Amino acid sequence: FYQRQVKKARERYPHGHSMPEPCHFPGVKILPIPVLSNNYSYLVIDTDSGQAAVVDPSDPLAVQAAIEEEGVMLEAIFCTHKHWDHSGGNTALRQQHGSCKVYGSALDAIPELTNPLVDREKVTVGCLTFEALATPGHTVGHMVYVLDGGPFGGPPCLFSGDLLFLAGCGRLFEGSPETMLTSLDVAVSLGEDTLLWPGHEYALECLTFASLLELDNPALEQKLQWATQQRQEKRST
Repeated sequence: FYQRQVKKARERYPHGHSMPEPCHFPGVKILPIPVLSNNYSYLVIDTDSGQAAVVDPSDPLAVQAAIEEEGVMLEAIFCTHKHWDHSGGNTALRQQHGSCKVYGSALDAIPELTNPLVDREKVTVGCLTFEALATPGHTVGHMVYVLDGGPFGGPPCLFSGDLLFLAGCGRLFEGSPETMLTSLDVAVSLGEDTLLWPGHEYALECLTFASLLELDNPALEQKLQWATQQRQEKRST
C-alpha cells in the first residue's frame, strides 16, 4: 500500500504538491519538503557544521534529493509517530546514511527506531537542540519536537506531526478527546511566538470547516481568504 501511494503521488506531483519555501535564521535553515499528496517532511540544517536532521521522512527519494542539493550530512531522523505517511522513508534513509539515528517514542512501532525518547528528553544535532514532547491522541506514542530558537536568535519551532495543523488537529485513532485536548494544551503552552511546522497541508480544509461553525468571525474569514490565495499559487500555509 505504501509503495502504491508513494508512486501515485510522485506521478501526480512530480515537483511536489507545494513550492518549498525555506526559512532562514542565523546558522539554521529549515526546508519544508512537500511529499505525497499533502504531507510535509522537514530538513533542519545547522548551516555552520553541515549537520542536519529530518522530521517525518515519508518519501525517501524526495528527502535524499534535498539532502544532496543542500550538501549536508543526515545525522538524525525525528519521527512524530508510526504511520507510514510519516515514517515510510526511515528504512531507505538508514540504508543510505548508516550512522543516522532514528528518534521517536517506544510506544509507537516506528520503523528502524534506534533511540527511543521519553517526554521532555532533548537531542542535539550540531548546534540544534530538539525537545521531544509526548502528545498522545492521534496515536498512543505520538510525539512533537520543539527546536530551541534561543541559540540562533529565533522563535521556538514546533514540528507538530499530526497533533496540530493551522485551524485543526489530527484524527483520534488511539486516544480519547480528553487525551487529545491535553496534548493540544502542551502545544498551546509553548507561547504565541512559536512557529508551527505541521505534518500536512490541511489549512484550507480546516479553515473551511471552521467557517461553517463560526459564521460571523472576521479573523477566520480573513485567514481563509489568505489560505485560499496561498493554495491557488501552490504556496505552503
